[in-house]
Amino acid sequence: MRAVFMGTPEIAVPALDALVEVCRARGGDVVGVVCQPDRPAGRGMQLAEPPVKVRARALGLEVIQPTKVRDGALARWVRDKQADVALVIAYGRILPRDVLEAPRRGCMNLHASILPRYRGAAPIAWAIESDARETGVALMQMDEGLDTGPVYAVRALPIGPDETTPELSRRIAALAAELVRDALCDAVDGKLTAVAQDHAAHTEARILTKDDGLVDFTRPARAVHAHVRAMTPWPAAFARLPDGKALKLLRTRPVEGPIASAVARAPGVVLVADKSGVVVACGPRGEEAVAILEAQAEGKKPASAGDLVNGRTLGAGMRLGGR
Repeated sequence: MRAVFMGTPEIAVPALDALVEVCRARGGDVVGVVCQPDRPAGRGMQLAEPPVKVRARALGLEVIQPTKVRDGALARWVRDKQADVALVIAYGRILPRDVLEAPRRGCMNLHASILPRYRGAAPIAWAIESDARETGVALMQMDEGLDTGPVYAVRALPIGPDETTPELSRRIAALAAELVRDALCDAVDGKLTAVAQDHAAHTEARILTKDDGLVDFTRPARAVHAHVRAMTPWPAAFARLPDGKALKLLRTRPVEGPIASAVARAPGVVLVADKSGVVVACGPRGEEAVAILEAQAEGKKPASAGDLVNGRTLGAGMRLGGR
C-alpha cells in the first residue's frame, strides 16, 4: 500500500509510525508526508520544525510543507505519488476537492472524537470542557465539509475525572495509532462500509481563543473544574484578581460537602484562604465550591495554594472576577 500522510503536531506522530508499519508490511511505504510550515515557538520565538516533520525525517520520508493548499500544487504532488490513500490527522488545514480526490481511495481522517460529536479544530478540549465521560477516535472518509464524512470505525475511551487536555491527547494519539493498525487497510481495501453520520446530532468544537479561558464562577463546581482541565495549557483558565491582573488556575478540585466560612457566599468569592487551602464559591448563588490547588499570578511563577495565601495573592473575602 502506498500512502501519503498529512499531520503536524505531536498527537499525529504515533499514527505516522503506525502507517509506516502497515504500509511496509504490505510491501509498500509512506511515499510522502505533508505538514504545516515551520513556525516561531518558545520564548525566543525561534523557528521550530513540527513534530511530524522531525519524525518523518528520522524515518527517511520525504516531507513537504506547502503554504497553500488550493493552488493545485498539492493535488498534483499527491497524484504524482500514485498514493492509494492519504491519511490525515491534525494537519490544520481544510483540504479542497482536488486534494481529497487525488489518492485512489481519497483522503481518510483520524478525528479525535466519536463523531458526530465535537466536529472541528479542538475536539479534545471541548469534550473535557463539557465534562463528557467518554470520547475517542473516528476513522472517516473525508469530504469537503468539516468532519462531516462517513465513518468506517470508532474506538472509544473514558475521560478521567482530573484529566487535562495534554494528558487526554497522549491517550488519543495512542488510540489513533491502534485504529490505523486495526482498520485502515480494511477501509482502503473496501472491506469496511463507511456509515453516514447523523448530522442532526452533531456538536461543534471550534478553535479556542484566549477569551475562552475566562472562568465562569456561576457554573457548578464540576463545570469549573472541567473548564480548568480543558483550557490547559492554552489559553489557560484564568480569573481576574481585584487589581485586574490575571490569575491562571492550573489545578483545581470540586469540593464536596459543606464549607464553613464567615464570608458571604457569591460566585467567585474566596471562602477559605489559609493553611488548609483555598476554596472559591461557585454556582449561580455561590452554593457550591471549588478548591484551587495551584495557580499562577500574572508576572509570577506557578504556586501552590499555601504559597498564594502566604504571599497575599489570595485572601478570604476576595472576589475573583469571571463571567
